[in-house]
Amino acid sequence: MGVTACGKTTVGTLLAKALGVPFFDGDLFHSEENVEKMSSGVPLTDEDRWPWLADVADWLASQPAGVIACSALKRSYRDAIRAVVPDAVFVHLSVTEEAVVPRVEERRARDVVNGQIGPGILVSQFATLEPLSSDERGIAIEVNDTSAERACAAAQAWIEADVG
Repeated sequence: MGVTACGKTTVGTLLAKALGVPFFDGDLFHSEENVEKMSSGVPLTDEDRWPWLADVADWLASQPAGVIACSALKRSYRDAIRAVVPDAVFVHLSVTEEAVVPRVEERRARDVVNGQIGPGILVSQFATLEPLSSDERGIAIEVNDTSAERACAAAQAWIEADVG
């Protein structure tokens, strides 16, 4: 979980491979309308997100185990996923706005879903972000200047030690 361009897909792909489970990019569940809004720089509302989050949860529920990249910025979004998959855990790739803006700029030309999202959308995402609470099963990994491989290793170590 985390804001756009924090590394969810990259780290998630590595983590799924390391754990030997399927990976899916939750952005691919976004409706055409959501993609159009994001491409126009318009932040998604909760109403826009609920059907998408239901699809994310349904994918997770359909797997014996799996890794899915999903922003899950609010506690209520994570609660919606846990309502369907009670044993879901979250890896928050924590990044500062100053560190992620160059990543957003770099990906604009290559990302099909979020390719037109500019740094302005980050203002909304950082305002929406509710970091993991102490009562949520998850870990926050700071990725400002950490490689995807190191973030993956930290997530894998936590999962293997604390989740099982």
